[in-house]
Amino acid sequence: MSNTPQQDWWRDVPQLDALRGASVAQGLRSDQAQLRLAEVGPNRFGQVPALPGWRQVLRYFRNPLVLTLLLASGVSAATGEVTNFLIIACIVLLSVTLDFWQELRAGQVVERLRQSVAVRATVLRDGQWQEHPVADLVPGDVVRVAAGDLVPADALVLQARDFFVNQSVLTGESYPVEKHAHMPEVLDDLQDATHAVFMGSSVVSGMAQVVLVRTGAGTAMGEVASSLTQEPEPTSFELGMRRFGMLILRLTFLLVLFVLLINGLMGRPLLESFLFAVALAVGLTPELLPMVVSVTLSRGAMRMAQQGIVVKRPSAIQDLGSMDVLCTDKTGTLTEAHIRMERHVDPLGRVSERSLELAWLNSHFESGLRSPLDEAILQHRTFDASAWTKIDEVPFDFERRRVSVLLERSGERELVVKGAPDDILKLCTAYEAGEAQQPLDDAALAQVRVTCHALEDEGFRVLAIAWRPVPPAHDHAVVNDESELVLVGFAAFLDPPKESAAGALQALQQAGVAIKVVTGDSDRVTRHVCRTLGLPVQGVLTGAEIAQLSDEALRAQVETVNLFCRVNPAQKNRVIQAIRARGHVVGYMGDGVNDAPSLHSADVGLSVDSAVDVAKAAADMILLRADLRILQDAVLEGRRTFGNILKYILMGTSSNFGNMFSMAGAVLFLPFLPMLPTQILLNNILYDLSELPIPLDAVDEAETAAPRVLDMASIQRFMFTIGPVSSLFDFITFAVLLKVFDASEALFQTGWFVESLCTQVLVIFVIRTRGNPLRSRPHPVLTVTSLVIVALAMVLPFTPMGRVFGFVPLPAGFYAALAVMVLSYLGVVMAVRRQVERRAV
Repeated sequence: MSNTPQQDWWRDVPQLDALRGASVAQGLRSDQAQLRLAEVGPNRFGQVPALPGWRQVLRYFRNPLVLTLLLASGVSAATGEVTNFLIIACIVLLSVTLDFWQELRAGQVVERLRQSVAVRATVLRDGQWQEHPVADLVPGDVVRVAAGDLVPADALVLQARDFFVNQSVLTGESYPVEKHAHMPEVLDDLQDATHAVFMGSSVVSGMAQVVLVRTGAGTAMGEVASSLTQEPEPTSFELGMRRFGMLILRLTFLLVLFVLLINGLMGRPLLESFLFAVALAVGLTPELLPMVVSVTLSRGAMRMAQQGIVVKRPSAIQDLGSMDVLCTDKTGTLTEAHIRMERHVDPLGRVSERSLELAWLNSHFESGLRSPLDEAILQHRTFDASAWTKIDEVPFDFERRRVSVLLERSGERELVVKGAPDDILKLCTAYEAGEAQQPLDDAALAQVRVTCHALEDEGFRVLAIAWRPVPPAHDHAVVNDESELVLVGFAAFLDPPKESAAGALQALQQAGVAIKVVTGDSDRVTRHVCRTLGLPVQGVLTGAEIAQLSDEALRAQVETVNLFCRVNPAQKNRVIQAIRARGHVVGYMGDGVNDAPSLHSADVGLSVDSAVDVAKAAADMILLRADLRILQDAVLEGRRTFGNILKYILMGTSSNFGNMFSMAGAVLFLPFLPMLPTQILLNNILYDLSELPIPLDAVDEAETAAPRVLDMASIQRFMFTIGPVSSLFDFITFAVLLKVFDASEALFQTGWFVESLCTQVLVIFVIRTRGNPLRSRPHPVLTVTSLVIVALAMVLPFTPMGRVFGFVPLPAGFYAALAVMVLSYLGVVMAVRRQVERRAV
């Protein structure tokens, strides 16, 4: 079976007849499926196949600085500087290999975690229904889909029952479309193809069996993906990293131009000046940052997996740590989601068997998206439905917030409706009081609302039940039939708050995360739950009120409101976007079809393993347990991850910047280069090696006490304060070498190499904590690696390898002076950092 893109395959009647006529009773055999998978490829698009290892390594050579270094080494070789050539080439290869190895391991970890929560589909293989990852599906597979599922590929409908699909991602039409197993008479465009379903659509109600026709890039979605797929807005972490990259790029460019200009004016050899400038650029650029970020995030993902959270998008870990607002649905997150039916009353609040029976019939015959409320009704009592026949159904959707079934008994037909009380009451013109029907005038409506509100104030979720007779010839239910209804009563459900939620909410708020509840439920019920959990209600907005607000007005109100009730999916999404527009980092937790847009819009989308496919596909993280306590632990993990990334950034923008600034300044008065290009590169690679264990390091509790974002103003302030301190001690080193030890060119370069590396490496023990460095214990591997690099720097001048790099042995007196300078430097940095942070507060 071909999988090449074919325009309008759903019009090809011979092909469709052949598909229907083919034997699909047993599905494909496993061996057939494997052959087709090898032939057509995985059922996905927009993902680049993994490159072979050697090509992945080559990608690291596309870095402009790496290419410049290779060019410089080539020029050195061509001019007879073979030693320079070998040193530069070896350092480049070591750096690239290190980056590749670390990122490869990090990527493998993240991919394994992502695959563990991959969306799966129910497929008929070898005559049995089996669960398979959607990526493994092939043309010819028979798949069963039901409410809440994503349509896994373009497919022909074989069987359908009350099967409604939202295909707005392709057509732009938001209202669900009913699909059938027969071809329509009119087939002008894709919207008319009611006999076919398309990848990316979501099943709103009912169920169906379909046979896949096109998968992956061959689907309608695959063909137009580039024009339809909208990239989500960059998260706070991504924006921060971009700004940081631009800052470093500007500084590097200015510094290199300055050095080249000065060396040119002083008449130094062009090749030597060029190599020195390139080495400076490499020294200033935190080229290990991508690897440090990848490794740190992958370690965070592994630790989160141990806590019960699977990370699909690694950078979401950092966003979770920066999150200062958590928007959450009520059911299943703040409540147990073990809903049970407690009461069934008539419009005046009296016990009513009639309301229970109609609610049960509606849930029993409903074939669409069954909610926990339906399950609670069906478990509460069983009625004899043998006398009833279902004629049709108007499935639930989140705009109408109700479901209707058209039933027949003894030749008479009636429409039975249940749904949100506010929506049902608008459609009612009468109510049942005992055996009689009474008009639902203003006075009666007020009394009915009192009954409903009394239930909600006790914490019950309430459904209204209504009905209306229809003519016997009426055989197709439509939305317009939901009018002039007779109110029968209310069904009340209890979903008790989670015992663990109160403590978790309090802990999150103490950690600086504001909690906002965004729910489709009643404000009265939500208030009751919040009171029980000890969550103060600061303000309430309902869906009806949100609908009247412009985006600007909504942004003005979301800051002071923490309860958003009776909201539909579009309104939920508007709330999330409004909070983000106020500069907050927003997390959203949801598990239903209606939560998908909000999960996509939030900085961090959180769902649970039991969620519908649509929600899991849109989420960045999947909680294996719907428990806010593990979310609290994950927030702290995100902050630890951020803390370790920030350590590297502060290292690279303080001591690194200071040392490179010192080199640039030294060329103004020294008759020789302060450090040879190969020595700068060696300094850089040893410094990078000392920082590799940073992802393992612990983070002080003070660093995880509140959400933090990548603040460029703070980083620049740190850079331009600590950097000059580093340069000051460099110039003191210059004076000591020239005045005290009367250093030659080689001795000067050797002495500064050792001092530069010692200060750069050891300052991590001051930068890694805001407190006393002697009380905050670094990871043992970080300590050992740093001390080994420092010891290597001090011993290197006495070795044959040191001579290769142009080093000479240092006098013993220099090491005594070095100890004083390094200790003084660390003490001054600690004092200056505290002063900077005190001013920032």
